[in-house]
Amino acid sequence: MSTWKQSMGKYFKIAVILSLWLAVFYPLYPELMDTWLHRADYSHGLLVPLVSLYFAWQKRDAVQAAENSNSIWGLLIMTFSFCIYLLSLLGGIAFLSRLMIIASLVGLILFNWGPRVMRILLFSVLFLIFMIPLPDSVIGLVAFPLQLFATKVSGEIIQAFSIPVFCEGNMLYFVQTQLEVAEACSGIRSIMAMAMLGMVFTYFSKNGWGQKILLILSIIPIAIAANIIRISGTGILAHVWNEKIAQGFLHEFSGLAVFIFGLVFFFLENCLLNKLFKTPFKLNLGSSIK
Repeated sequence: MSTWKQSMGKYFKIAVILSLWLAVFYPLYPELMDTWLHRADYSHGLLVPLVSLYFAWQKRDAVQAAENSNSIWGLLIMTFSFCIYLLSLLGGIAFLSRLMIIASLVGLILFNWGPRVMRILLFSVLFLIFMIPLPDSVIGLVAFPLQLFATKVSGEIIQAFSIPVFCEGNMLYFVQTQLEVAEACSGIRSIMAMAMLGMVFTYFSKNGWGQKILLILSIIPIAIAANIIRISGTGILAHVWNEKIAQGFLHEFSGLAVFIFGLVFFFLENCLLNKLFKTPFKLNLGSSIK
């Protein structure tokens, strides 16, 4: 009975600490939720906390077995994070204030449970980065070169199908219509979503570190290539039929289709690496669930 009471007391302490930590960042949640719900680029943000919790839950046995300790570094990180959070909140710097959610959680775990527990939960905590939207200034900086690159390469692919097309900036001009490669079509959406799924895929795989690093490094090239396929396919269909197809349902559906393409490429690359490294493909989905 005393053991049961000790366990309940421990879980109650964890619940209280985490509840207080979550309450501190309450001013950020409404805008963050609105971004997840109304911006397609960040709709995956809704899943990130749940996936992170699942990762942490998988490590529960290792956490319980680890020796608990207190670290003064955790207190310093928490204090610094909360100060930066308050300053950025008052200054209206949304991205920095949201980052402090993760930084303060690192400090919280270090201070209350020590570095050993932090090492076990590190991936689960850092995975939360995928829920934080990038600043619009950074998106604009990266999206524009990607728009130009995707437009140019897509134009060359379309010309390879003997379709006359003129490429200028982020515009593709056909004989009877034109197609604009907007910022949403630059590939940022694919890169961010596929980076998250790629990390999940890599985490669950039992490949060696060399293969995992190669898989992670290939996420961006695969996402860019998949997006070019999307633009090229949409341009070809817009030329064959009409402009409404490119701007209507097919244009939206092609984003989902090419995302699936990207995942297929990612899976095939993993199989190729397994052949080169002569390791069988395995997923570590339930090995730590007892």
